[in-house]
Amino acid sequence: MQKPPKKIDHIGIAVRSIEEHLPFYENVLGLELLKMEEVKAQKVKVAFIAIGDSKLELLEPLDSSSPVAKFIEKNGEGIHHVALGVANIEERLREIRNEGIQTLNDKPVKGAGGADVAFLHPASTGRVLFEFCEKK
Repeated sequence: MQKPPKKIDHIGIAVRSIEEHLPFYENVLGLELLKMEEVKAQKVKVAFIAIGDSKLELLEPLDSSSPVAKFIEKNGEGIHHVALGVANIEERLREIRNEGIQTLNDKPVKGAGGADVAFLHPASTGRVLFEFCEKK
């Protein structure tokens, strides 16, 4: 039997400019910016914002070839993905593939904060982009 995800680690929100949107989260909602970093492999700048036991992740494309830039071009700014915290990401990927679920990553890749991440194909998940996220 598969172990369920541990929690919603974060919700990714695609934006054209973190600097433009950050005041809303900090000044209007009163949330705290935890950190900002660039994930060059994903071609994004990210800002993690604390909310309860979870986070919001603002995703700003670094250039027009970024998957996030393509997402914004097609869909506009908004919710990009839901990241589920899992233990043993490689095992979870094998299990999910055995259930017939397509993945966008054959193996986990390094994401923000050094986490191992892998995405599930929206065609297999009711049109929702889910990310498995394992933090060591």
